[in-house]
Amino acid sequence: MRAGYIEDLEAWEKGFSFYTEVSVRFSETDMYGHLNNTVPFTYFEYARIEYFKKVMLMNDWLNPKGEKIPVVADLQCDYQKQVFFDEKLHIYVKANSVGSSSVDIHYMAKNTKGDIVFTGRGSIVQIDKKTGKSAKWTEQEKEVFQKSIY
Repeated sequence: MRAGYIEDLEAWEKGFSFYTEVSVRFSETDMYGHLNNTVPFTYFEYARIEYFKKVMLMNDWLNPKGEKIPVVADLQCDYQKQVFFDEKLHIYVKANSVGSSSVDIHYMAKNTKGDIVFTGRGSIVQIDKKTGKSAKWTEQEKEVFQKSIY
């Protein structure tokens, strides 16, 4: 297993500390009980938002008077093992690199045996609600992301 964004799998895997758990619902599977290939993207969204809540970034973004919001610029998933109905997965999230207004987020999903079942990455860009243009991270926001980069 090797996705282009993973240079050293062991080091990359050790870099994750935050995760959230999901259970594969029946509606997320095909007639053979396999997880539909679009569902990991919703798991990534769920885990990413839980991560942002934990690092206290969602408060500002959800504030109706707030001036900035995060948007997904790109997102990819690399499938490693089959996933089936009713499996429990840990969806790990970490910041991999931070730009002036963007952050590259990495994802790793493991089953209860500890096997990596899929991985992913995606860029999140913070934009100004009024202009629709990218908005720079504050130093405090950058520090939040830097803490999870190894």
